[in-house]
Amino acid sequence: MQYMILIHSEPMDGPNPGEPGFDEMMAPWMAYNQKLIDGGHYVAADQLQGVETATTIRRAYGAGDTIVDGPFAETKEHFGGFYIVEATDLDEALALAAEVPIPAGSLEVRPVVPS
Repeated sequence: MQYMILIHSEPMDGPNPGEPGFDEMMAPWMAYNQKLIDGGHYVAADQLQGVETATTIRRAYGAGDTIVDGPFAETKEHFGGFYIVEATDLDEALALAAEVPIPAGSLEVRPVVPS
């Protein structure tokens, strides 16, 4: 079964690719990715651009769409990226999510509806 791990955290400041310290900052993420690949769990993953690039479509019954800049809600934590993993059950998916190397934030784990 596939599960999505949604990563919600405060935006992380750090060096950009090619700058000093970037490889050290990314090392835990690369190790986590490799662990998922080696264990046959990796399906997909991506980081999202900053919340300042978001555009939201708000929709209500019987009303037209409203398009607004920014995220749906003002919060400190933002949806910053995701993993889709293969796991035998929710317990295994939660164990995999618990290893995501964010220093603070929340990890939402949800089953993916098979297509």
